[in-house]
Amino acid sequence: MTDPRPDLVIYGSPLSPFLRKVAGVCLTKHVPYDVEAVNVFDPPAWFREISPMKRIPVLRDRSVAEEGVAGTIADSSAICAMIERKHPAPALYPQDPMALGEALFIEEYADTALAMAGGLGIFRPIFFAISKGEEPGLDKARETWATQLPPVFDVLEARLAGRAFFAGDALSIADITVACVLMQVSLVAETPLDKWPALAAHFAAMQDLPAIARPYAAAETIVRKALPTRFDLT
Repeated sequence: MTDPRPDLVIYGSPLSPFLRKVAGVCLTKHVPYDVEAVNVFDPPAWFREISPMKRIPVLRDRSVAEEGVAGTIADSSAICAMIERKHPAPALYPQDPMALGEALFIEEYADTALAMAGGLGIFRPIFFAISKGEEPGLDKARETWATQLPPVFDVLEARLAGRAFFAGDALSIADITVACVLMQVSLVAETPLDKWPALAAHFAAMQDLPAIARPYAAAETIVRKALPTRFDLT
């Protein structure tokens, strides 16, 4: 009897921008997937085995193995590259060597510089505090928005150079990653990008894509229960 479940299952939480990045790749490529919740702060033993860095997401390809380390990949960038190889159309990694290098750089820059500032500096101080019944860390969030994020936005604005996409002339892993990570801030705070018009236009266009909007909606449903409205950090 044929297994009705999709081959791919993503372990993690919709609140993770990196899980939403993987989901966005799957949706863009029309690849079915399941999401299985894992509490990264108190993960079960089986998850520790497949996630050496104790981070989410981790992907399992059930067509390879149903349990254990076999068939699993940890780290969103590695996962997305694997999905690209297994499901090459539509391509999300440019063929041109320089465009590919740019896409991979922007992906890494968003996963590190943008995620560190937006996630650790804004999302966590606000949402984690509210989730524990504490006052949100608005001073830290406002300082992050005012001083830490502008240099990151400057880099992204310059790299876009007024184009619709970060690398080449089509949607790539770079565009998906920047949108998913920046939307982590949007879960808890307003994100006015008037000083960065190319980035603002890119962000608006990405938010309209179903592959970006659907995973975000799942995260927003969770956040709005604790935080009905976003904060103004300006």
